Amino acid sequence: MENNQKYSAYPKSIAIIYSDARREYFPTEEQYLTEAEVYPRAKVVAKYIEKMGIKTYLFPGSKELPEKLRKFKPEMAINLVDSVEGSEFLQSAIPGLLEIADIPYTGAGILGLSLVCNKFLVKKILEQNGVPVPRYQMVKSPSEQIDPTLRYPLISKLNEVHGAVEITKDAVSENEEHLVNRIRNLTSVYKQSVLIEEFIVGREITGMLLQGVNQKVYTAEKIFDKTDNKYILATYDANWGNGPSFNYKKYPNNDYLKDKIKSAFEVLGMADYGKFDIREDASGRFYFIDSNTNPAFGPKETDCALATILALYGIDFEEILDRLILNTMRGFKNLEKIEAAPNGES
Repeated sequence: MENNQKYSAYPKSIAIIYSDARREYFPTEEQYLTEAEVYPRAKVVAKYIEKMGIKTYLFPGSKELPEKLRKFKPEMAINLVDSVEGSEFLQSAIPGLLEIADIPYTGAGILGLSLVCNKFLVKKILEQNGVPVPRYQMVKSPSEQIDPTLRYPLISKLNEVHGAVEITKDAVSENEEHLVNRIRNLTSVYKQSVLIEEFIVGREITGMLLQGVNQKVYTAEKIFDKTDNKYILATYDANWGNGPSFNYKKYPNNDYLKDKIKSAFEVLGMADYGKFDIREDASGRFYFIDSNTNPAFGPKETDCALATILALYGIDFEEILDRLILNTMRGFKNLEKIEAAPNGES
């Protein structure tokens, strides 16, 4: 492929749209902090794009977005919005606006971003499509009966919030009293349902899928720092640098796991890239415990899993951007024969 052919496929301008995070939108400081980091990360991504000779705009995902799109007319958008006015469900409005404006954009569309905001529904869809998940239940209040067939230990999660919010060392319950107290606290503070699932003791693996001309899957195991916690898991503190953390180690791909990641990516309406958290038990069985249609996007210095894991495979952030931009523009400029990144594993 001639370089000038590839460069001519680049848009002249790109809008990076980020979460408009304000403290008053969120019930807790912890949830706010998971969204407030998006703007600084967007500025870092903008510097990389500008080095490619592309004019870059930074727009918050707010009520003013339609007017900014009309005024500046970017040729493409990178969607980094995880919530609108504190609601993750409203993030699906962003691709809707971009569709109406006829602007190609990165990531999933309305369906994919709507599905990922309901972890219970995601479990149902994965389960019905042969992707293994732990046994689970959704409850709306602490008075609901816990399914007696669920086996302790059980982990409880907010059904509509990502970013490991409220995943603490006490998130795993060994008895009903502890679990009910967890449910009472979560439903009271966040005013939403709680997902309960059997905690899978074992290794934790992150699966990333990045699209180009072909879909490519990259997997890495989380290697946790030493901790006194009885159960080893990626807590809020581990994810946000406030306690014992983890590093990634390249995990040997196998056809079964790659096929399940590709299947999950498809049935959940993902596009361009997606992230999956997977537990492997002592018998080598895999369980998908979380899915992220719009995972944090940025270079290694922003501690994003995508760039960190792909770096293990010899792929730098410039190459990720190259592939992502060309993949996004392909359908708009008849670029079927242009492939950005030849490296990596399928």
